[in-house]
Amino acid sequence: MQQMADTLSNIDPRDKAEILAQALPYIRRFHGKTLVIKYGGNAMTDPALQADFAEDVVLLKLVGMNPVVVHGGGPQIETALNRLGKKGEFVQGMRVTDAETMEVVEWVLAGEVQQDIVGLINQAGGKAVGLTGRDGGMIRAQKLRMLDAKDPSIEHDVGQVGDIVSIDPSVVKALQDDAFIPVVSPIGFGEHNESYNINADVVASKLAIVLGAEKLVLLTNTPGVLNKAGELLTDLSAREIDALFADGTISGGMLPKISGALEAAKSGVHAVHIIDGRVPHALLLEILTDQAFGTMIRSH
Repeated sequence: MQQMADTLSNIDPRDKAEILAQALPYIRRFHGKTLVIKYGGNAMTDPALQADFAEDVVLLKLVGMNPVVVHGGGPQIETALNRLGKKGEFVQGMRVTDAETMEVVEWVLAGEVQQDIVGLINQAGGKAVGLTGRDGGMIRAQKLRMLDAKDPSIEHDVGQVGDIVSIDPSVVKALQDDAFIPVVSPIGFGEHNESYNINADVVASKLAIVLGAEKLVLLTNTPGVLNKAGELLTDLSAREIDALFADGTISGGMLPKISGALEAAKSGVHAVHIIDGRVPHALLLEILTDQAFGTMIRSH
């Protein structure tokens, strides 16, 4: 429990006792339960926030929960492509992934980014293991058919961008049962052994459904879901989210995030949290305290 002691080292003893007492019912309630965490945004690029995230994941494991981390890596892929003199091209927010770009995506996500996260978690006292969708035949994918947003009769070719066909979570379950923390890169494989780049939010949402996770947590660079006045909506039902889609409150970059989150909430994941990864220890605060640090979408 040294991690918790370190995390609380700058806090007055009375406040410290209050924090631990408040965490207890949550620790009890979620003991033995699976939490799927999508790790991205500032939390992934700011060194202090990286360390906080790793400590949070290790602490959740130590108190008996089963965290599974799924990570993105857009900025890191962009940097690597620029080094090679390649310009990133996007269609409707999706990266066009030709064969050369796919190679870069694989070595950045499954190499550099994944190993950084594994190293951080191990340094914080956990036992992390890196996986891609190829390991254990986990993520079968096919080419994503992208129809034009304005004219559905037009189809855009975005290359090796994948759509999930199926997920076999047995390798993740085997690692969880053995006290390891799985760290998953969002790369799938097709029927001819070709690789596919898949949206990390989509992978996290589908994996949470297949694992029967208690919670899906998406770390973002926003406070959560905001209403039209810019105020944070902390607690929403799946039905209320449908209404926010319909009236255009949710749009732009939030759409793919919320779509996956909504599907997870409707498919048995008890709660989906969209939280601000720029807040130190946001993950721990959201799961182990009464205070809302983002938007929670309830399954009903």
